[in-house]
Amino acid sequence: MARASIRPGLLPLLVALALLLAAHLVWWLSLRAGHVEACIPYLHGCTSISRAARHSLGNALFRLLVPPCALLLAAHWWLAARWVSAAPERLLVALGALAASALAVYATFLGSDGAAYAFLRRYGITVFFGCGFLAQLRFLQCWRQVGAARRPALWRAMCAVCAGMLLLGVASVAADALLRDRALQDRVGNALEWQLGLLLVAWYLLQARLWRGQRLVLEFPPPAG
Repeated sequence: MARASIRPGLLPLLVALALLLAAHLVWWLSLRAGHVEACIPYLHGCTSISRAARHSLGNALFRLLVPPCALLLAAHWWLAARWVSAAPERLLVALGALAASALAVYATFLGSDGAAYAFLRRYGITVFFGCGFLAQLRFLQCWRQVGAARRPALWRAMCAVCAGMLLLGVASVAADALLRDRALQDRVGNALEWQLGLLLVAWYLLQARLWRGQRLVLEFPPPAG
């Protein structure tokens, strides 16, 4: 039986850095080109990540960076499923694959016109955040069963990030329901989206910290015949 030893901590680190770089680089390019107004998007909500990545060079760069990040994300969750269980945790694999596929769809059609493309973008980003969040919760649940007690501070920090993401999601729904001023509603929603993205990146950085210095041995059956 073939074996391979890899360092799993590199994958969540690359996912976090790719997401962080893609969002901020396209925002900077759109700002320079005059497509978005100058502000601190995390506080003022002057633009969404999607709007910043919808124009000219920023859009091309976003489409170039994010699909490879989606592949890294799928590989990351596949490794995470093997890290928490000798028999790969199938729910974790499925949720990770859905999140990665949705991210790729969202990036591919961002900037395209038409109702069908708008549907794919809207539900792509919703499935990405939703399935990614559920995968994080499932990972924490599985990790708690197999040894989170050895790293209690890190486990609590990752749980706190998940709690923060949940609160931001609730706040976004509440803002849509309660705010009557459409412009204010958009600004609040945009700011919450940036903050949610930052927490998402923080979770993967914490997971990279968890896996730092570790090696994961993978076993593969020999080819048939």
